[in-house]
Amino acid sequence: MDITYASIQELHESYRTGKLTVKEVVLAHLARIAKIDSCEGGLKSVIEVNPNALFIAETLDRRFRETKEMPQLFGIPVLVKDNINAAGLHTTAGSVALMGNSPYNANCLDYVIEKGAVIIGKTNLTEFANYMTREGMPNGYSSRGGQTLCPYNRDMDVSGSSSGSAVAVAAGLCTVSLGTETSGSIISPAGVNGVVGIKPTLGLVGRSGIIPISHTFDTAGPMARNVTDAAILLGLMTASDGDEAYNAIRPSKWEYDHEDEPAPTDYTKFLEGEDLKGIRIGLNRTNEFARTPEGDESIANFDNLCNLLKSAGATLVDNLEMEPRYDTRMTIMQYEFKACMNRYLKRANIKTLDDIIQYNQANAPVALKYGQSLLLDAQNKASGNLTEPAYLEALLEREKAIDEMDKLFETHNLDVILGDAFVYIAPFTGFPSMTIPTGQRTDNNMPLHASWTARRLDEGRMLKIAYIVEKLLGVSIKPEF
Repeated sequence: MDITYASIQELHESYRTGKLTVKEVVLAHLARIAKIDSCEGGLKSVIEVNPNALFIAETLDRRFRETKEMPQLFGIPVLVKDNINAAGLHTTAGSVALMGNSPYNANCLDYVIEKGAVIIGKTNLTEFANYMTREGMPNGYSSRGGQTLCPYNRDMDVSGSSSGSAVAVAAGLCTVSLGTETSGSIISPAGVNGVVGIKPTLGLVGRSGIIPISHTFDTAGPMARNVTDAAILLGLMTASDGDEAYNAIRPSKWEYDHEDEPAPTDYTKFLEGEDLKGIRIGLNRTNEFARTPEGDESIANFDNLCNLLKSAGATLVDNLEMEPRYDTRMTIMQYEFKACMNRYLKRANIKTLDDIIQYNQANAPVALKYGQSLLLDAQNKASGNLTEPAYLEALLEREKAIDEMDKLFETHNLDVILGDAFVYIAPFTGFPSMTIPTGQRTDNNMPLHASWTARRLDEGRMLKIAYIVEKLLGVSIKPEF
């Protein structure tokens, strides 16, 4: 067994049988980070290593010898995107302006740690989660961490903004990682780097302690090498309600027998089944390949997946279309960014968005390689009190999009929608989405993927379908070094 590519279940079995200790596993991952990531010419996906990781591992080993207890993430090496607070580590969103910001744990991380995870470090990202500039900042670049590279092909776009979180999982630097998404920032890098990524329903995961862009769109979510590990991490991330959870969103009747029961945190109970009989899947084939050259491998991969779905018993509803409406998302972000950021910074070392802008200007050679036009727009054009008519009109457009998504699922009686176009509507409307690897290209070695969108709070059904498809495909890819 390759320790750095082992699943949660495989690592736990090795702990139970005494073949491995947590310290050995953590040390193997730290050594791999040093060898292929933080070295000269490395991937640069890890922005900081936890100096206490081995001490934590030793503590867990001693606890296991004494109690034989093994919580869901016992001894599992986890990396965390650098806009998610992790006590004792810097949280900077990749910005040199926020060095020294080392606060409390984010809400979504508390229960993950309580259940035995070893936070071995922080991952690089597109600075400020790709909400800093219009001047050509590449995905995966930050002033603090430099440029993250794709492990499958270093000449290809690594995608973002959770670039480091996706690359670290793909490269075997951790077992699972935490990312965040405002508009595609989990799903896109997960797909590009050949890992499983889940963007949960808005409000399912607490957001306290995450450097924000927009309270209307932001969420954290898991990344893993298989659906099961992603489901385990998602359940633990949702275990504690955040102070900004959208409690008004009600779960589907399919997922919960009784509407007054609290949402479950064990998503692995949905990971069962051998076929897709009775499942209805909507396809967005037209938008999926609108700009794809005829004969491209991604088209054949999508067609093969559709054939597999049908042979497994699924009913496919083809050529779904929807007016996206998400062109107003930038308006919402611009007005919310200033208000959300200033709220977060009350407990940080720098206190306002304007302070960040001034710091960057004073340290331009390091901080402003690509400018800060989006930060300036948010500071100068938004009042910070969220009362502008343009902002409120944009929110109304979003409500229309939510209604259209609900009607689309209801009209066609869909369980999920397959297609990349809808995973960009999903963050705008708050619907959950996920991606799984489906193969690998022959022309540039890059992974191929399938992206799914489900009804709000229907993560269980989406995971069930993805789990069955993962088994049917039997795809296993990893980069070569």
